[in-house]
Amino acid sequence: MPHRPFRFGVNMVEPSPRTQWRAKCRTAEQLGYDVILVPDHLGMAAPFPAVVAAAEATERPRVGTFVLNAGFWNPTLLAREVATTDLLTDGRLELGLGTGYVRAEHDAAGLPWGSPGERVDHLRHTVETLDRHFAEAGFVPKPGQTPRPPLLIGGNGEKMLRLTAEHADIAAFTGARSVPGHTGGKMLHLTAEEMDERVASYRRHAAGRPAPAELNLLIQLVDITDDRRAKGREVADFVPHLTVDAALDVPILLMGTVRQIADQLRAQRERYGFSYITVLEPYFEVFGPVIEELRGE
Repeated sequence: MPHRPFRFGVNMVEPSPRTQWRAKCRTAEQLGYDVILVPDHLGMAAPFPAVVAAAEATERPRVGTFVLNAGFWNPTLLAREVATTDLLTDGRLELGLGTGYVRAEHDAAGLPWGSPGERVDHLRHTVETLDRHFAEAGFVPKPGQTPRPPLLIGGNGEKMLRLTAEHADIAAFTGARSVPGHTGGKMLHLTAEEMDERVASYRRHAAGRPAPAELNLLIQLVDITDDRRAKGREVADFVPHLTVDAALDVPILLMGTVRQIADQLRAQRERYGFSYITVLEPYFEVFGPVIEELRGE
């Protein structure tokens, strides 16, 4: 099967005044990012105004949410937000949805948390409600894209993978799993072999799709260094469940020279199918040379 070309997104996690927000979005555009994204957490910028501002500041990149916490949103009101935002961004919106994974945020907002199954069920209800509204002749406003903006769903659990396979245009893998009982959303990195298993499970659920989804990976660390193994030792000391070799193979950790990181991403696209790579804001400028190395591949 031929590979999809690489796409690159940046998840802007730091709230900023208008001038600073516009400047960093323009920097992302100049560095070659294809998508400017905004998360949905308490303590960060409200996603939809930030997405509209990102589109206003730039010309080429698409914009999106990465990802909305479905538990924060009434599905019908969310349909209005999505449609309006897609119109105001001239059809550049990509809609990312997830269940949420930080119980403390729900507690702070006075919102129910629910079991993992209940949260996935609410996400499914949200997706189906959005699709129903956008198909209704009388629902206004309609999004600029037909039938709706591309849908990204992020998660690793079995029910989430099934939902993603059924509905998402973009399947996003976090590359980490939640620590049971931790209300602050602490995560443990998946090893390369654990990622093999998660992607294989997704592909089983997606076997009947009419067209394959784009596969996304959220990167947690980018470190440009001439001593990749030394950085691996540092990570292994910080993440005790990993050996140095295992740390160097963790898909969401990019360590090494620009060429080594580019080679790692090529190898991961071959192994897992990840062609859409998202990095966190603290690393978006240092990652720029890697985009240049991989541009057009």
